[in-house]
Formats: sequence, C-alpha cells, structure tokens
Amino acid sequence: MRKVLLATFLGSAAALAVGSASANDELIKMSQNPKDWVMPAGDYANTRYSKLNQINAQNVGKLQVAWTFSTGVLRGHEGGPLIIGNMMYVHTPFPNKVYAIDLSQENKIVWKYEPKQDPNVIPVMCCDTVNRGLAYGDGKIFLHQADTTLVALDVKTGQVAWTAKNGDPGKGETGTSAPLVVKDKVLVGISGGEFGVQAHMTAYDIKTGKLAWRGYSEGPDDQLLVDAEKTTALGKPIGKDSSLKTWQGDQWKIGGGATWGWISYDPELNLIYYGSGNPSTWNPKQRPGDNKWSMTIWARNPDTGLAKWVYQMTPHDEWDYDGVNEMILSDQSINGQPRKLLTHFDRNGLAYTMDRATGELLVAEKYDPKVNWTSGVDMDKNSPTYGRPKVVTQYSTEAGGEDKNTKGICPAALGTKDEQPAAYSPDTQLFYVPTNHVCMDYEPFKVSYTAGQPYVGATLSMYPPPGETHMGNFIAWDNKTGKIVWSNKEQFSVWSGALATAGGVVFYGTLEGYLKAVDAKTGKELYKFKTPSGIIGNVTTYENGGKQYVAVLSGVGGWAGIGLAAGLTDPTAGLGAVGGYAALSNYTALGGTLTVFSLPN
Repeated sequence: MRKVLLATFLGSAAALAVGSASANDELIKMSQNPKDWVMPAGDYANTRYSKLNQINAQNVGKLQVAWTFSTGVLRGHEGGPLIIGNMMYVHTPFPNKVYAIDLSQENKIVWKYEPKQDPNVIPVMCCDTVNRGLAYGDGKIFLHQADTTLVALDVKTGQVAWTAKNGDPGKGETGTSAPLVVKDKVLVGISGGEFGVQAHMTAYDIKTGKLAWRGYSEGPDDQLLVDAEKTTALGKPIGKDSSLKTWQGDQWKIGGGATWGWISYDPELNLIYYGSGNPSTWNPKQRPGDNKWSMTIWARNPDTGLAKWVYQMTPHDEWDYDGVNEMILSDQSINGQPRKLLTHFDRNGLAYTMDRATGELLVAEKYDPKVNWTSGVDMDKNSPTYGRPKVVTQYSTEAGGEDKNTKGICPAALGTKDEQPAAYSPDTQLFYVPTNHVCMDYEPFKVSYTAGQPYVGATLSMYPPPGETHMGNFIAWDNKTGKIVWSNKEQFSVWSGALATAGGVVFYGTLEGYLKAVDAKTGKELYKFKTPSGIIGNVTTYENGGKQYVAVLSGVGGWAGIGLAAGLTDPTAGLGAVGGYAALSNYTALGGTLTVFSLPN
C-alpha cells in the first residue's frame, strides 16, 4: 500500500517524537492545514504540494488576477510569501523589507519592517541581492538579512524580538537563504562560496537568539560536528580527519561549501537535510583532493547538530556545481519495499534518490540528456569508486589546466537546476522540476585569496546546447526509475519554484514573466498569464474566505537575470550569465510585484 509522507509524518504528528515538550507542536499542527502556507516549502518534507483542489485541471483555464501588490523594490524576487490565517507575510530582496498584510481587510498593510543595512554588502552578494524567504515559529517571523543578521520579528507588531549575527560580510559572508524552524531552534545557512568563506549550518535558540550549534562544511571533526566512527558515508564510517585529509594544508579555512539552499526535516527520524555548495576557488588546480565536505548532502540531528550521514556528489568539483538544491522527502515503494526516500536534483545534472534514514544511494541518473561532463555514477557497491561520478576527460577543467578554455561542457555552472525548488505530488508520485538547458566554456586561472574579495579564478560563457535554441525545460521525473516522464520546452531557463496541487495541476513561472499551469499527468499547458516582470519566485497557494488563491512574486534577477537586474553588459560578467541571457531584455523589465490569482466568483 502506498504511503504518503504528508500523511505519515504530518497527519499522525501526535504519535511521533515531535510530541515532546521541546518540539514546536504549533508549527507541526499549522502545517497540516492546507489553507495556510507556514513554511518556505509548505511543509517539512519540502514537497511544495498542496491538498487544496478548488482550482483543478478542469477549471484552471478560467483563472484571473484577484489582486496585486508592489513591493517597492527592484532586483530579483526569489522565494514566496507565508500565509498564516488571515495574514500574509511578504519579503523582498535587499534591503529585505517585510510586509504583514491582512487578507481580511482589503489587503491592508498591518506593519512593515525595513532594516538599515550597509549597502557595501551588495557587491559581496554573488548572484544578485536575492532573499529566499521567511520562516515562522513561536509567535515570530524570522528573516535572514543580506548582512547575515538573523532577525526575529513579533508576528503581530513587527517589533524586533532579537537579532543574531550569522556571519561577516567583510569576509564575503552574506545572507540569502530562508531559515527553517525545527523544534526550539531556528536553522540558517550562509552564502559566500565565491569569496572563500568557511561555510556552515547554524542553529539559534528560538526564544533568545543564542547560538545553539554550528556545523561547518569542511575542517576538523569538532568543527564539522561529526563522529569519526558513527557518521557514515555510503554505509561506512567517515573516519578521523575525513575533511582535512582532502585539502592541501590550511586551504579548508577558505574552502567554501556554502549552505544557502533549502532545509528539510523528518520529525520521525529527527534529522534535517541540506546540501553544501562548491569548493573555493573555481580553479581546481589550486585545491588538489576531494575537498570534503563541499558538494555534499548532510543529514544532521537538529538538537545537537551531529551528522548521521553524508554523501559527496561531486568530489573535487571542477565546474561550480553547487550542491545546495533542496532535499525532497517522500515515502514510496521501490521494488515492492516501502522506503523513506530523499530525492535531490543536483546542479551537476544528476538526480539522486537515497534512503534518508541510512544514506544508501538507490538511484543516480541524468535528468537532462545533454549532461556530458560525466558518463554516470558508479553504482557497484564493491567498486573502490562506488558512488562517484565518472568524469569525461574531454570536459574536465582540471585535465585542461589553467588558462585553457574547455568548451562545450553541459550543464553550465548554474547547473541543470539551480536553487529554484521542484515539487512532489503524492497523487502521481512524480517530481516536477524547473531546469536549465545550458552549456558553457570554462577557463580556470590562478587567483590569490584576499578576504572580502571575489575568489573565483575562472572565466565562463554560457549558451544553449549545440544545435538547440531553448535554454530551459519543465519536466516530470520518476525518482524510482530515474527517468523523465514528460518535458516541456521553455525559451529561457525555468528559474521559479514549482507547486503541485491535489487539483491535478502544477504551476511554475518563466523568466519572461509567465505564470503557467500544466496538467500534472501529461504536462499539457492549461493556462498562462504574463506578470509585470520575469518570475524567479516560488508559486504558493492558500485559501481565504472559502476561496483558493495562487500567488507568485515576479521581479526578474537572480543569476540568470543578473544582467538585467544589475545593468551589466559584458558577456562574461555575472560569472558568465550576462551573455547567455542577453535576449531576456527583449521580453521583460525590472519590477517587484506579488500577483495573486483566483477563479471568478
């Protein structure tokens, strides 16, 4: 019998360990109500699935704009709003404004928070001034500001309850990620892989803001928060100094491994899951070794931070294939066996299906057929290279060496998918994935480290795969077989987060600015509407006053839209994205707007 994760660990939450006094019972209970959207991804499993079905495949074509809201900010609008009862909480890119809007009083602004931040943080934000969203818990709204300040705002008044400094922009550390509340802690990552930071995942006490634990991506075991004998990788203990042995000298201190993506949580296993990003620098010749534990899926205990298991997807990353994309949790059967699964669509073009309790690797397959840097992952458990990707020498920037331009690498550095989250429907057991269909030329060069200065060491150019003109696909993926079920072409990369619903509809946005609705089973386009600017936000749904709404932030930017957002024209600027997406300016312009849709009365 098919088990659905939402039912197993949200529907029966009272029966789980989360019922303890320390657990955030309020949040578990609230997340069971499909009328609200109380977490960045809708639920702890990061499924981005809603049980609401008033809008369905039969009537979605009748959608119309119900209302709009201007954020008053330009640049890239990632993430999406939270909806709690009659209140909606909307965030913006830098300067990271937060609006509290009363949906029952003609969308009146109840309070607004606008932090005073040093604008000098803007140049040390790698790929636009984005922010991926807010978190809620314990009567507070949590925001991770660009300057790395984690701020707790009173949900009713917007008054600051406490703040915590999570990093140092002077070293290149910035805040772009959405926090996640788990039990009595607020979890948050850090950005700055392009500035040579030593990145970490950090937990703060929800009531006081006091630091509870911090687990680094690379370094000594005590900084990693690992147990050399109990923390495993592919079923085997990682051993003492597992990270230090894979870096030359003290390079780990500026090793990157940033944690700016999404966090998921399984209350039953009491484990959080997230990914660490690329190692610093982008020139692989300057950092010999596997560079652990950059490019890694982490499973940690949220109470102590102790890592239970790790899996490095791209050892010694030569292409900037950041590993920060979301981990989606589902309970499905594989070969007749019920399994607790974790599915991850990595930037490197491989989709991984793992047992989230043990870290066992079950499936690893390309989710874009154009991926060419690897011929696939070694799945032989008896092989010395088990779990490692097999690198194609022609596309190895390490083999080419410094000052050699390696051409035709697929995918480009922004990956087959960037941070824009996929969705999972327990109804179809399919994953709906926004993808980039982009290749690159990559020329590494020697670079020296200076705190607070870019530590990249590579020149890139990006373009569609040879013989093709489209730069994106929106796909349905079977995580049990590792196969594409259907695929829709898009002119530009699909840089918005997807939403799946019980109405049999999947929503996503395009860089030109369209909100699109497609049939969950076939991919057939059922509706589209052009919003005021390109969409890199995540589609959200909620119910208010007995009516279902669909909401999305538009505001072009992010890495793909950095040319438009920051006014850049050099084709190699924006780490190679400006030239690749130059045509985007023919279709959209800057703006920050929340557009909300509903069916006609």
